[in-house]
Amino acid sequence: MAVEFSEVRGVLQPLCESIDGKSSVQRDNRDEWNGKVREYLDERNEINRQVKGLINEVQTQKAIRDELNLRVRGLKEVRAERSDHLKDIRTKLRAKLTAQEEEQGAQERRGDKRPSAGKIRADMERLEKRYNTGQFLGKKERDYHKKAKQLSEALKEASKRKGAGTMRELKDSVRDAERLQEEAHKSVERAVKSAQEAHDLMVELSEEVDRLREKANSAHSSLTRSKREADTMHSRYIVSLRCIHSIRDMMKAMDSREKREEESPDTERLEVADLMSKLMAGDTLSTDELMALRRY
Repeated sequence: MAVEFSEVRGVLQPLCESIDGKSSVQRDNRDEWNGKVREYLDERNEINRQVKGLINEVQTQKAIRDELNLRVRGLKEVRAERSDHLKDIRTKLRAKLTAQEEEQGAQERRGDKRPSAGKIRADMERLEKRYNTGQFLGKKERDYHKKAKQLSEALKEASKRKGAGTMRELKDSVRDAERLQEEAHKSVERAVKSAQEAHDLMVELSEEVDRLREKANSAHSSLTRSKREADTMHSRYIVSLRCIHSIRDMMKAMDSREKREEESPDTERLEVADLMSKLMAGDTLSTDELMALRRY
């Protein structure tokens, strides 16, 4: 049964308008998704830039920490050496005190009344004080010099009895060793603190890198999803355009055919009517039939 062109237009024209409206929506949706693609792309790239900078800072802090740890090990070796030296000096001092006590006990047992070096120094200081206060004026000054000489010789003799290394020298050595050991210990503590601070900062930066990487992965997932949606909307939009163009071509073909029918045989009218009937009935037209329909 022949189908009138007017009936076909009545179907195709609303269909074309409907598809055109949907294609506009699909185009807008596509543009909106493309906007999100650019947004997520910029976000991901910015986060990756921050991650790269933080990774460089992590490596810098790691190098600082490792260098400080090497310094800590060196300072600990110095501290250990100074601690050993202090221990050795203290051992010598204790031995000296013990020897002095034993010597003093032996002197007492022998009845040795010779004064110790410490007592002689005390006598020399008292003699010097008396001289400075004017108690050896005039002829008495000769007595001062005589007594000072005697005390000096007695001090030399007492020092020889004590042997090499006086008690005062040992005590001074102990104080110096204690000072050096304390300085070495404080240096170790400062270096350990600096190394720990560098390590803590490195860990903090590493955690921030992990957080940003997770955020970048999320942005990348959103980017991928948005691009997929944009591609889908674009494909639908293209299909809609092709449908619209095809419908418009068909209507143009019908217009051309109507003009030609005024001068064409009835057989051509029946042929195009048959093709349109098949099309409206949902049948598939061959390529040759479609080309023939467009010619009509």
